[in-house]
Amino acid sequence: MQPQNRRTFLMAGLGITALSAQPKRTRPNVVFFMTDDHGAWATSVYGCGEMRTPNLDRLARGGMRFDNAFAATPVCSPSRVTYFTGKLPYAHGVQDWLVPKESYGPNATQVLKNQVSFSEVLAANGYHLGLSGKWHMGGDQNMQEGFSSWYTVAGGGGPYKDPEFVKNGERVKTTGFKTDLVGDGAVDFLTQHQATRAADPFFLYVPFYAPHTPYNYQPEKYRAPYADSKFDCFPRAPQNPRQNTGLAKNYLNEESMRAYSALVTGIDTNVGKVLQKLEEMGALENTLVIFTADQGWNAGHHGVWGKGNGTVPRNMYEESIRVPMIWQHPGHIAAQSRSDAMISNYDFFPTILDYLDCTVAPDKNRVGQSYAPILRGGTPHWRDRLFFEYAEVRSIRTRTMKLVMRADPWPSEMYDLEADPGEARNVINDGKYASVRASLTKELEGYFHAHGAPPLNEWKKSTRLTVTQYKSISD
Repeated sequence: MQPQNRRTFLMAGLGITALSAQPKRTRPNVVFFMTDDHGAWATSVYGCGEMRTPNLDRLARGGMRFDNAFAATPVCSPSRVTYFTGKLPYAHGVQDWLVPKESYGPNATQVLKNQVSFSEVLAANGYHLGLSGKWHMGGDQNMQEGFSSWYTVAGGGGPYKDPEFVKNGERVKTTGFKTDLVGDGAVDFLTQHQATRAADPFFLYVPFYAPHTPYNYQPEKYRAPYADSKFDCFPRAPQNPRQNTGLAKNYLNEESMRAYSALVTGIDTNVGKVLQKLEEMGALENTLVIFTADQGWNAGHHGVWGKGNGTVPRNMYEESIRVPMIWQHPGHIAAQSRSDAMISNYDFFPTILDYLDCTVAPDKNRVGQSYAPILRGGTPHWRDRLFFEYAEVRSIRTRTMKLVMRADPWPSEMYDLEADPGEARNVINDGKYASVRASLTKELEGYFHAHGAPPLNEWKKSTRLTVTQYKSISD
């Protein structure tokens, strides 16, 4: 099915409503930044004073910062699919990162093809969509999901120096630093939009590859601020015996700390580059800017270097699942505001559409709720628990407790987040918590059963894609 025909089908058959009666100019533009392997802790606005992120500070000052934002799956591809569909892995079918043969080439799996993505809804509502950066949701070389401008590197990772991009179907060899090239691609989209589609609102998706590995190249201008850093935001706990060997070499390695920090500052600089272009266009006041990450990252936290697959078995540590989330829209979202609402990336689909006043037919497999009322300054009744899923692991987190259940033969865990925010003591077999464990277990199992997921020990029935082995981390 061709893109335009598919959009027509979606609009007619799935309840996407184009706001044709509303002047296009009244709808805000959107720039959606996403980072990769970036814990909320690794920004100055969330408390790491030595991390040089002045542009993220600027965004937070100008809008709303969420202090309890989480990714439902602490690994790349499934998390991104959740952002785009509002579904958990058991429903969208991606339980782990896409390996190269699934990401690009003749046998690639275009996992969003038969699902409704928020980007297609926006395209159906008159938005001009551009991508500059990491896709990693299958068929990476193919323009898809309502986008009409496409600039990406096929696959999920690769070198930072002189990468080969795919630009609107054509392979382009580039020279320079990948993060800067992603920023340049975003600016190019804005320039082209202003020249050719200025009457239409735009949606620009800028998913950076950083601060994901490899750590073998960062321009000196991004490394220089950390020449004398003590890296106090990187814990020096003893290494976790569950550390995945694929990333163990980075543990307690100050060069890895410097590389990670430099990659974060490179992101921040390019966020600033895009904001400057919006100012030059006179578009910043009418642009919603969102900044988040696909999942978090441990850089010494819990004795681990890595994310959900940084340990054997996979984990749901706070630093693996907690992400930055900032929304700025001048005159519409209160400046210097904060929310402690517990939100997940499965809430993003309904929120972005609600905020932009776009509608779509309901789908029982979408589990999120819109926090747009919070962004508008309201105080709606809000839930106090979130659910997580990654292959053989499912979890429930409340304000004070976290239960992590694993399929056989892996052990389960439970943490009292109020008494033990660092998750240092597994209390799952502590008799004092027996009733809490029973209650959370019943709730977790009941939630997934009610939504049509297979039992945890049968989780493989929910995915057709490769689930990577622990010995290698390369998403």
